[in-house]
Amino acid sequence: MKIIWTQEALERLTGIEDYISKDSPERAARFVDQLIHHAESLRDTPRAGRIVPEIAHPDIREVIFRKYRIVYRVREECIVILTVFEGHMLLRIDKPAS
Repeated sequence: MKIIWTQEALERLTGIEDYISKDSPERAARFVDQLIHHAESLRDTPRAGRIVPEIAHPDIREVIFRKYRIVYRVREECIVILTVFEGHMLLRIDKPAS
């Protein structure tokens, strides 16, 4: 199954890498690569993640990697990674997830 990253998700990854790279650019790049790999592993088991509690929609799910939430939508033909953010935060719902 194909994985598609939204612009928001990619911007969040960049922000995470920028923040961690203040201490260690190498560690930051490695961590973001691991986050991406974790999200990409959903291609084999798209419904492995739990339903996002803030939305309670069966097609909007999340997996946790370390302290980050990777929120995605399962579609018939693909998985759309909607956003990535720290696990202690709630998902902000500003507009409909696509």
